[in-house]
Amino acid sequence: MFNTHDPKQGSLLLSEPFMLDPNFERSVVLLCEHNNDGSVGMILNHRSQLLLSDVMDEKVVDFPLYIGGPVQNNAIFFLHRAIDKITDGTHIYNDIYWGGDFDMAISMINDGYLSTDEIKFFLGYSGWAEHQLLDEINQNSWAVHNKFSSELTFITDGEDLWKKALISLGPKYAHVANFPKSPNLN
Repeated sequence: MFNTHDPKQGSLLLSEPFMLDPNFERSVVLLCEHNNDGSVGMILNHRSQLLLSDVMDEKVVDFPLYIGGPVQNNAIFFLHRAIDKITDGTHIYNDIYWGGDFDMAISMINDGYLSTDEIKFFLGYSGWAEHQLLDEINQNSWAVHNKFSSELTFITDGEDLWKKALISLGPKYAHVANFPKSPNLN
């Protein structure tokens, strides 16, 4: 269904609408790292039932927690676009950064200086071994989006994010956004 493009750090990956792997069903993944050794990304639109306060010992304002992927799901990662507030992190794409000073981020949230439209926290990450992601793209499991609005990254409604990301790929993909989750129920 999808065509192939070359993924790079900062690309969005949109899963084929009927992907069988439940970890990636209707997923939008931001690639945080992509090189000859493999790829690492965060699923942007799979919100968990947990809040950040549920998994931390210290007191934290209730804040959504997303499932970044099936790898190392006992660790917390974050993306942000608040380099002026957190002051570090790995630059991923436009104004999006991966990681940084975790304690500073928590303090800024607790003090009301960071909101959900500036930072997202994840349990685990998505990972691919050398050539694995390219093989999946060539099997039409993923569409690669290299020019997207950073605003997509911080949309909190998962289904809305997936649809908007597909529509932003252009008319060739926009119709896919209206596919039902279970075509057999149609």
